[in-house]
Amino acid sequence: MKNQWISYLYGVVKVSINGRGTERFLNDCMRNNITVWDVKRGMDNGLSFFIRLQDVHALRAVVRRNDCKCKFQSRLGFPFLARKSWRNSGFVLGFLAFLVVIFVLSNMIWGIKVEGASPETEHLIKKELSRIGVKTGKFQFFVENPDDIQKSLTDNIGQITWVGVELSGTTYHLKVVEKNQPEDEELVSPRHIVAEKEAVITKMFVEQGQPLTTLNEHVRKGQVLVSGLIGNEEEKRQVAAKAEIFGETWYKSSITIPLNTTFHVLTGDTKDKHYLQIGSFRLPIWGFGENEYKKFEVEDDIHYVKFLNFTLPIAYVNERYLEKEEVTRKYTVKQAKEAALDRGRKDIENKLDAEEEVIGEKVLHQTNENGKVRLTVLYQAIENIVKTTPIVQGD
Repeated sequence: MKNQWISYLYGVVKVSINGRGTERFLNDCMRNNITVWDVKRGMDNGLSFFIRLQDVHALRAVVRRNDCKCKFQSRLGFPFLARKSWRNSGFVLGFLAFLVVIFVLSNMIWGIKVEGASPETEHLIKKELSRIGVKTGKFQFFVENPDDIQKSLTDNIGQITWVGVELSGTTYHLKVVEKNQPEDEELVSPRHIVAEKEAVITKMFVEQGQPLTTLNEHVRKGQVLVSGLIGNEEEKRQVAAKAEIFGETWYKSSITIPLNTTFHVLTGDTKDKHYLQIGSFRLPIWGFGENEYKKFEVEDDIHYVKFLNFTLPIAYVNERYLEKEEVTRKYTVKQAKEAALDRGRKDIENKLDAEEEVIGEKVLHQTNENGKVRLTVLYQAIENIVKTTPIVQGD
């Protein structure tokens, strides 16, 4: 019989018959649409087989028409199990309550461990976690995912450079890297200070060593700016030269900006759909209906159900649709030129340190063809040009 498990869901009965005409009895059952399966002959030439619970009344009518004795040997399936459970309802309810409690406790936050942070930073981290709802006793389904927690901590706590967030069982583990960097050890070996690149010196402060150049002087890459040899010709002493020297440097950049650019932006409209996911199958539980957005992005926020230390193949899924629209940006030649200069400036600034800056630009060449503006620009920057080199024999 196909789909026997469905029959067990509604209940099945094992029947045995004895007497004359057992085969005729079975044929009579088939004519009355009584489904029979797993037919076996016993030691006393009787037969045993299974029928559905819903066919019991029809079977009694067949028994009355045949010269056979019928006996119900066993009852199997959900209805009989439910009846037996009802007689032992206290035990069943207690077991179900135990499972519910274990399920709830397995999906709550019971610990937050912070590694690699000083006590002050750890206090700030736990304060920020509490602000965004990550605290002991909170249900995990109502807490942001680890990536969002990591971003919130990095953006709002200035004392850390990186934090890793991992949920293990019912405990959040945070590994922190603070911004306090170990101080550089002072170089005590004799050295010169040379120019790291070609520049015109704009600022110069020599702490130790013999300066070999002055303000507004043009220097070449590798030229010695401060010598580590001090004293007169007859008696020279080697020292570790120290100085702060800034110079005007130049960067040549080629930038292309199209006059018309088409791209997609989010409109801000969203639609949420909620699912219960079992394995790869998703059962919708809220947010029915077709998605009316023509263009959109989809973000899935998945929270798996845990039981003790096991992650079950069951999850709550919040599927969010973000509407997009196509936008065409149009530039005039003047606007495209300004955008190109701004992009080039930002590219140079990304290469510079905090105390360095871009102070000017000069357009060397400009072309307008094929709907694009192409610029060749020379940018002027003020940056630290100090580079050290050890003193070798013969200097």
